[in-house]
Amino acid sequence: MWFMCLLILFLISGLDTSESSDSSEIIFLENENDKMFIRSADCVCVPYFKCKEVVEDGVGVINIRTANPCNTLEVCCGAGNTTTESIIPKTRWTGQRPCGIRNKEGFGLRITGIEDNETQFGEFPWMVALFRTSTNKRTMEKTETYHCGASLIHPQVVLTAAHCVSDKAYKYRIRAGEWDTHTTNELFPHQEREVKETIIHPQYYKGGFFYDFALLILDSPLEISENVDVVCLPDKTMIPQQVFCSATGWGQEVFSEEGKNPAILKKIDLPIVDRDNCQKRLRNTRLGAQFKLHETFICAGGELGKGACKGDGGSPLVCPVDDETDRFYQAGIVAWGIDCGKEDVPGAYADVAKAMDWIDDVMTRHTFDRSIYRYGK
Repeated sequence: MWFMCLLILFLISGLDTSESSDSSEIIFLENENDKMFIRSADCVCVPYFKCKEVVEDGVGVINIRTANPCNTLEVCCGAGNTTTESIIPKTRWTGQRPCGIRNKEGFGLRITGIEDNETQFGEFPWMVALFRTSTNKRTMEKTETYHCGASLIHPQVVLTAAHCVSDKAYKYRIRAGEWDTHTTNELFPHQEREVKETIIHPQYYKGGFFYDFALLILDSPLEISENVDVVCLPDKTMIPQQVFCSATGWGQEVFSEEGKNPAILKKIDLPIVDRDNCQKRLRNTRLGAQFKLHETFICAGGELGKGACKGDGGSPLVCPVDDETDRFYQAGIVAWGIDCGKEDVPGAYADVAKAMDWIDDVMTRHTFDRSIYRYGK
């Protein structure tokens, strides 16, 4: 240990601290390897898309597991390589795109070092964060917190779970295009809208979360862009096959944490579980042998360590459209589960197909275009 201390002192004493182009600073990083990071005084922390050193062909490459003295999605950029204008990708979204297109490689940024199911920026452009605002009646102070996930089915309509918005004591706001909740350094900004009207399925039963569907009408349309777009919806007769589908979410805590560590939207691939098998597995839990799975639920998951968890309610479960690799429709909405990621215990998702007549009716009454979420079925 004393040898390491002398070595560090030697390294520090050997640095030229005078004002010169070679001056540097040692930053001690608290990581598992106890490494030192040398940052040149000639570099400055800037958003990755404003540094020519890391942006190649308009696409930034960021390793989220690499120690970085700058804030999330910032890089230490060398002198003469910064730019005041954003470096826009050469291949950009054209503005004409069908519903449900997943941007597998992301937009304007490609992250590496993925170890915890992080998504690429803009990979699931229909994902929406739902916030609720409460007012202290004594102090009139307002408090806003992240509450649930949701999905965009029209520029002015969001689909979520009824249990997320059934409490009339709160006001709600949505954020579309969000990715890393701890930074605003993304190339394309998120968009926020107030919820003008909350419409809950008339048959919703909170005692069992039956018909757990709600539509949120926004105060103004969102602008469809690289990181904001709509998901496809199924035909009312569709039954998800035994394929792997994807659930996305942040979890409840990440929006309230502070710091430089990224809190990036995550995804998990889950197998669809048929109704009989799901009901059988759930009867082996504390629900008991008499449990009956309601017709408005589908099931997915049941693999150890994989599943929707606290804070993911209302988030979409999306499945591939036929044989199209990167096109998806929303099969389910995160409704409830027994524990989280427990082996042989699937999660229950509100079956969107069962709500299609109601969704179409609401859209028609509000004169919204229903074709935007259709994909040919």
